[in-house]
Amino acid sequence: MPQNHKNSLKTLGPLAALLVTTLHECNQVLFGVRDVKAITGLADPSARSFVRSLVERGVVTRLKPGLFILVPFELGKETEYMGHPWLVAKALASGDDYYLSYGTAMEAHQMLTQPQLVVYVSTPNPKRARSIMGTEFRFVRCTKKQIFGIEEHWATKQDKVRVSDIDRTIIDGLKQPEYCGGITEVAKGLWMQREKVNPERLVEYAIRLNIGAVIRRLGYLLELYELGSDETAKALTNRLTNTYVPLDPVLPSQGKHLHRWRLRLNVEPEELLSVVRI
Repeated sequence: MPQNHKNSLKTLGPLAALLVTTLHECNQVLFGVRDVKAITGLADPSARSFVRSLVERGVVTRLKPGLFILVPFELGKETEYMGHPWLVAKALASGDDYYLSYGTAMEAHQMLTQPQLVVYVSTPNPKRARSIMGTEFRFVRCTKKQIFGIEEHWATKQDKVRVSDIDRTIIDGLKQPEYCGGITEVAKGLWMQREKVNPERLVEYAIRLNIGAVIRRLGYLLELYELGSDETAKALTNRLTNTYVPLDPVLPSQGKHLHRWRLRLNVEPEELLSVVRI
C-alpha cells in the first residue's frame, strides 16, 4: 500500500538526526558529500546513498551535483527549498575569489526599484550559468587583479557574503551596463545613493580598472549630476583617447557625439536627468 507521505518521511533516524543537528550547530544549511562523510563517518558510496535517501524523503534538497541544503522543518510537507540565493551563489562560486556584483550588488545597496531574477557573481574561475528553482545564477569572468573594492554583507542573521562596495558596484555597472538593466538603471542607482558614493573613490577605481569606456561614462554622469569636483573631472579627462564609445552598449550606436567625454550619446540626457525629479 502506498505510504502517505511527508510527515513520516521526514522523521529522522539517528544518523540523519546527527547530520541535521551538527549542521545546525555550525550554522551550515548548505553542505556537500564531504560534510556528510565527516559528520557521519560513512565511506563515500554509503554517504552518497544516505544523502540521496534524505533527498527522497524531503529532508534536504539537491541544488546541484554534490551541493545540498537542509529543508526547514517549519515548511512541513514541502520538499523543495533553495534558501537565500546569495548563499547559494557563494556555495556555487566555491572559494574566496568571488563577489556578488552588477544587478545583485545594486540590490544589496538599495540602488534598484525592482527585484532581480538573476544573481550575478564575478569570479576569475570559469563557471557556466545555472538555473535553480527559477533563479538564474550567472557568473561573470574577471581577473584576480580586478577583485578589489569588496566588502562583506549580511545575507542572513548568521551568514555573510562578499559584495562589491557601492562605488565598485557603480564602476562595474559602467563597464557592463547590460548586467544592471542598462546605463539608465546604473545612473538611477548612482543618483539614489549620491549621499553615500565617493566621487574620488569612483575615479580611483575607474583608473585602477583602466577601461576607457568606464572612464568616459563615469566622467559624463558625474558631470551631468554635478557630483565630484574639477579635480576628479580632470583626472578622468587626462586619460581619454580619441576613440568614441556608446554611452549604453546595449542600445544601437546612434545619437550625438560628445567630444568632451568621447561618447556617443545614444541615451538622451533628458532621460538620465529625469531620475533627479522622481
